[in-house]
Amino acid sequence: MHWAYHPHNPFNWPRGKKWMAMLTSCWVTFIVGLNATSMTTAAESISTEFNLSNGTFEYNFFAVTAWNAAAAFVPLVTLPLMDTYGMRYGYVAAYILFTIFVIPQALAPNFATLVVCRAIAGAFGGTLQNCADGLASNMFLHHKDRVFPLTLYTFTLLFGVTMGPVLGAAVEPLGWRWVFWVELILYGACIPLVVLCMKETRGPILREKFMPNEEPSDSPNTSDALHIFQETISRSALLLTTEPTVTSFTVWSAFAFGLVFISTQSIPIVFSGTYNWPSYTDGVIQSSIGIGQIIGLGACLFQNRVYTRSTAYNPESPGIPIPESILHLSIPSTAVGLAGGLFMYGWSTYKTHWIVPAIALGLTGYAIMVIVTAVTIYVTDSYAGFAASAIAAVAFGENIFAAVLPLAAKPIIDFRSGGVTLEGQDDSGQK
Repeated sequence: MHWAYHPHNPFNWPRGKKWMAMLTSCWVTFIVGLNATSMTTAAESISTEFNLSNGTFEYNFFAVTAWNAAAAFVPLVTLPLMDTYGMRYGYVAAYILFTIFVIPQALAPNFATLVVCRAIAGAFGGTLQNCADGLASNMFLHHKDRVFPLTLYTFTLLFGVTMGPVLGAAVEPLGWRWVFWVELILYGACIPLVVLCMKETRGPILREKFMPNEEPSDSPNTSDALHIFQETISRSALLLTTEPTVTSFTVWSAFAFGLVFISTQSIPIVFSGTYNWPSYTDGVIQSSIGIGQIIGLGACLFQNRVYTRSTAYNPESPGIPIPESILHLSIPSTAVGLAGGLFMYGWSTYKTHWIVPAIALGLTGYAIMVIVTAVTIYVTDSYAGFAASAIAAVAFGENIFAAVLPLAAKPIIDFRSGGVTLEGQDDSGQK
């Protein structure tokens, strides 16, 4: 039997087996994202305990920056290794190590320890989050079958980091360390799920195991991994710096993704400072973005139907969707949802009811979901032969923006230009 028709080929797996692995990966992507942002709600408590004096920047956010910076760089090393030696064992090991490094976050005796441990956790967390895209490519052969798994993955990625502050808001009254203890309980309870449900999805690894004599092939070795690593890094860097499409789409998606993280800084400043809300309730407002993302998921499902139906209008490649058809909704959503939501949030904060900026955040969350999903699918389809490298470039940009952009939240809000803040309030508190 040829490998293309072999039952152990992931493309030929029953739908239930495929979705068991895919849903497990999406669930892990969601819960890992909670760790990235949950501590932001407890920032005031952390600053007080560790005697952090915030000046130009909110220094407590460097713990989140460390998480995202590691999530940007480390997967460039770990994912090529997993592509070479297999997905399952690397995935399970990354999850267990990620879970272990939640413990020192809860026990950190000083801020430096917290930052270092969060960087290590982010390294493994970023690896786990970026695996889901590869899993979809490993198991779903056709574009029309892959579009929904990619949409679901994008939603869980965004929804996880968005709802982290909501978890923090619920637990922070018990003490900021309990935010990490609750996460540890959740992650530990899911270890059996990951071990049992995450199967090997790399076709070449499975072919070597079940049909070693079909074609002569060498077992993976160190030089293979090194070559793939060098090729992935160089190609991703080349695409990011020389391909205008990859560059512009990376900036587009990365800015949208970074807004989720900048909101974790702006919401406490705005709602605690303007509406005098207790700090732990600020995380609840973050759920406005999550509600917008749920609405955005529904919009993406509609957009996916338009995308799959475009196969009938593709004379160059019959049966294959037109990549640009996935962008129909994302372009107006950028103008109306993203730009409109940000404008509404910035100019409605001071003399309006709190529900108005909350609605603006929901509008922004909707646009973020539509944009990031569209970019993921478009880049995957447009660079089919180099999809892994192109997506690696986009993911790198997203995590870099998520790490750096929120550091600008306080300087932007504090900025004065002729006595007027960016939100439109003058120094006397008048519009």
